Amino acid sequence: MSLQEQFAQAQAESKNLPERPDNMTLLKIYALYKQGASGDATGERPGMTDFVNRAKFDAWAALKGTSQEDAMQQYIDLIEELKG
Repeated sequence: MSLQEQFAQAQAESKNLPERPDNMTLLKIYALYKQGASGDATGERPGMTDFVNRAKFDAWAALKGTSQEDAMQQYIDLIEELKG
């Protein structure tokens, strides 16, 4: 199975985890997914009053420079770990 196929499978499996991850783990899942799917963060950072989207953007931006392949593999590994 290719890395892209494994990434797509992990994305599907992320919706059926046995327990809802904590917020920091959810941010990590989001950031790794966005980095793997789209590369480095783009667009403007959300304003200070938009706490959720600002945190998501910052988590994604923190991965700047990580290759899409590395981010995909980290995402796959994290979802596998969370599946238990």
